[in-house]
Amino acid sequence: MAGSTGRKTVGVSRGLMMLCDTCHSLVMNEKLVDAKNFVANHDELFDLICMGCTDINRPLIDDMAGSGE
Repeated sequence: MAGSTGRKTVGVSRGLMMLCDTCHSLVMNEKLVDAKNFVANHDELFDLICMGCTDINRPLIDDMAGSGE
């Protein structure tokens, strides 16, 4: 499993998501973050990130998916 070295973060409702450089660039290009680096639409974020970022953030993603938000 990939480590967290060199990863960048974005805020989501349940904490911080660690993203690789590629996914972080995609999130920024799609303008999914606000001025405070917070992603309000986590469904779009989940559709955009790679499998590596999905795997490293699995507990957070599962928590958000189960929360009904």
